[in-house]
Amino acid sequence: QVQLVESGGGLVQAGGSLRLSCVASGNRFSINFLAWYRQAPGKQRELVASITLNGAAYFADSVKDRFTLSRDTANNALYLQMNSLKPEDTATYYCHVNTVGRGYWGQGTQVTVSS
Repeated sequence: QVQLVESGGGLVQAGGSLRLSCVASGNRFSINFLAWYRQAPGKQRELVASITLNGAAYFADSVKDRFTLSRDTANNALYLQMNSLKPEDTATYYCHVNTVGRGYWGQGTQVTVSS
């Protein structure tokens, strides 16, 4: 079992920045894939950014050059730095990890970007 706790969401004006954090506990040593997803009202959940154990990163076209990922393995944390935020970035952001056999989701953190 892996437990994920997200934090860092909030209300920010367009052009501003936020940093989301995801801290893993439990059987975190089995994690082989980490990602951030988001879901806006009335829309499907979409992959925002991900990173594998060997460091291969992916970013959705809509966030490239604005969002970055970083890991703090000592504290079992994954961070999503979001810069130049736009109103269309407004969504609930979810941390997701995969282990062998299953995936886990955090409870989500709300990001609201005002125009």
